[in-house]
Amino acid sequence: MLAAQNLTKQYDATLALDRLTLEVPPGEIFCLLGANGAGKTTTINLFLGFIQPTSGSVQVAGVEVPTNPLVVRRLVAYLPEQVMLYPRLTGIENLDYFSRLAGHRYSRAELERFLDRCGLPAAAARQRLATYSKGMRQKVGLAIALAKDAKALLLDEPTSGLDPQAAYEFSEGLAALARGGIAVLMATHDLFRVKETGTRAGIMRQGRLVEVIETKALHPADLERVYLDHMRSAAVAEAAQ
Repeated sequence: MLAAQNLTKQYDATLALDRLTLEVPPGEIFCLLGANGAGKTTTINLFLGFIQPTSGSVQVAGVEVPTNPLVVRRLVAYLPEQVMLYPRLTGIENLDYFSRLAGHRYSRAELERFLDRCGLPAAAARQRLATYSKGMRQKVGLAIALAKDAKALLLDEPTSGLDPQAAYEFSEGLAALARGGIAVLMATHDLFRVKETGTRAGIMRQGRLVEVIETKALHPADLERVYLDHMRSAAVAEAAQ
């Protein structure tokens, strides 16, 4: 569903992404790990078509992103760290509005079911977004992806700032979307949630994907050890330059 082949992004003298090759099939949650500046957000932005690649290929469902941005926007949903919704509208109204933008019209009962599937109680769905916690806003974001019938979901630090209960509930909703066949690519620092929810984890360093790990066979401490080993190697390499 999501595919990159030798994907590269250069900003003048800065190589932000270096020949990334990656595939995320339907139903998989692929988690990108790495320090700030490792290339995680650049990867997400290239799949979304927010920026243009310097070289290489980036596709969603076989569609080249740079040359078909409008087609790709109908196929993907994006959930950033801070979900941009309308605070004066209720959860249902926000979902209805963004669903209509994507070309879908649903009854109120259908909208409520989308929100319920993503863990937002019916009473909260009728309240204005201004009263929502971050975790509640993230659930509305998942519901928008579900209602949009997105084939792929891209997320950038979605659990940052969430308390443990909210992070757990969000991860459960994300896993449910993946079970429904959505391909998920998520940039995150949350090693515990990567182990609990992710299918595979890719460690990025200085724009390169340096290791891909199957998460189901790992203990959270093992994933942390592998990640920290790569970060230490990067620090040693920088110090030697």
